[in-house]
Amino acid sequence: MSFHLVLVHPQIPNNTGAIGRLCVNAGVILHIIKPIGFDISEKAVRRAGLDYWDKLNLHVWESLDHFFANNNIASNAYFATTKTDKPYFEAPFKDGDYIFFGSETAGIPEDILGKYKEQCITIPMTKDGRSLNLAISAGVVLYDAIRQTFESFERG
Repeated sequence: MSFHLVLVHPQIPNNTGAIGRLCVNAGVILHIIKPIGFDISEKAVRRAGLDYWDKLNLHVWESLDHFFANNNIASNAYFATTKTDKPYFEAPFKDGDYIFFGSETAGIPEDILGKYKEQCITIPMTKDGRSLNLAISAGVVLYDAIRQTFESFERG
């Protein structure tokens, strides 16, 4: 099995490309939920993902409703946001979990955060920081999830 990284309405192609590369190297399934702020086939996405994009296990969804109708999301998901105090390293990740990240400009929609309040996680930052780059945030949280489940991590 593997983790699922979910990008809700990504806006910057270089971030999405870098996250695609991250997912290939970590053996993670990437879900992208429209609307997207760029053409998914745009050169910038491929350049940021280098020659990895064709190896990516990618699912593109037409909307949040479409995604939730086709995926069983319950206690198997975490939602990265600056609107909680629960640090990501306190989340008990399990193989197969979904890790959600919102758009660079708006984050995860409030109604989703409200519905899954106990599963919201954040990356601790100083008072001078507002947020981290989306690709960096995805890497920080994803690799802690892998650390927690490393015995089941498929290498090779």
